[in-house]
Amino acid sequence: MSELLFPLAVFFASIFTSNILLTNYLGMCSFLAVSKELETSAGLGIAVTFVMAATTSLNWLVYEFVLVPFQLEYLRFIVFIIVIAAFVQLIEMVIERYSENLYFALGIFLPLITVNCAILGASLFMVIREYTFMTSFFFGLGSGLGWLLAIMAMAGIRQRLRTAKIPYGLEGAGIALIIAGFMAMAFMGFNGMISIQ
Repeated sequence: MSELLFPLAVFFASIFTSNILLTNYLGMCSFLAVSKELETSAGLGIAVTFVMAATTSLNWLVYEFVLVPFQLEYLRFIVFIIVIAAFVQLIEMVIERYSENLYFALGIFLPLITVNCAILGASLFMVIREYTFMTSFFFGLGSGLGWLLAIMAMAGIRQRLRTAKIPYGLEGAGIALIIAGFMAMAFMGFNGMISIQ
């Protein structure tokens, strides 16, 4: 595959066939907790997408130009988390300044983007798979968009289920996990179309 087509293949694969949430099950805590309202889900999904694309790229630069030359690769977990935390703090200040309603709707889950394992997972996958800078950026962007797609779909389904009769034992987290399982199976249907391994 040519050097120009591979990043695009990684981009589309990370949205559909290798969705970081529904294929790798990373970032499930905030996915299940925030996906009750479409507006809140969209806000968190956009924030996660932006943070994932930016921090995957920043972490690639830090890894290739700081950690590898100084043979400090063993510090990548700590350094990646520091980069993610600093960037999320910046995003939190911007959202609080320009969208106070979204800031209060996201509540504790906005600072928890820092420990969203999907964001750290994207940075670690980028290192393990030895992506270039451009491929890492497209992988981070695609993974974030895949996460956004999944949480928006879940929020839409959960809003429709408010008027449905659900057995008492399945209300809340029970039905949300069942829906997530069905969504994961649906996304598995895309497997084999594009592979980024």
